[in-house]
Amino acid sequence: MVKIAVFASGQGSNTVNLINYFRNNKIAQVALVISNSSSAQVVQHAMSLKVETMIIDDVILKSDALIVSLQEKGIGFIVLAGFLKLIPVTLISAYKDRIINIHPALLPKFGGKGMYGMRVHEAVIESCEDITGITIHFVDQQFDKGKIIASYQTKVEKEDTPLTLMHKVRKLELKYLPLEVENLIRQIKY
Repeated sequence: MVKIAVFASGQGSNTVNLINYFRNNKIAQVALVISNSSSAQVVQHAMSLKVETMIIDDVILKSDALIVSLQEKGIGFIVLAGFLKLIPVTLISAYKDRIINIHPALLPKFGGKGMYGMRVHEAVIESCEDITGITIHFVDQQFDKGKIIASYQTKVEKEDTPLTLMHKVRKLELKYLPLEVENLIRQIKY
């Protein structure tokens, strides 16, 4: 069974969804939730679901000690679900093709540093886009630039607001992220 670590900085809806999806799965399980904020709701959610949590700062994120800790815990796959820090190249190398991110827009549009959460949905509305969605991609040394694995779309209606768009995109995230994670894990030779 592959152990998954989820890195998250915020509320944790995708993290909770992944924990529950893989709870009784024979392929994988979420074994660790890592956050850069002890006050993030994702930490409380993970603890209430009896999943180990780890709070890290920038120094730990960039240290080899984090890689050692992940390997000691048997982590085989990493999902970034609203994690707002750039992943260092040492961690990317240690988990080559085993770190993915979910982004709340159709990349390459509306990606990059500072483009997260409601900011993305506001930008989509301001740009008068007809469609938006989610992109699941491999993580590389730049925000939102890694090879795209999958994307899923939803229509942007004239009456949509950033908030209504967020809810449409969240539905896509909750439906497709666990399926894509499971599919990728099935393809990896461990």
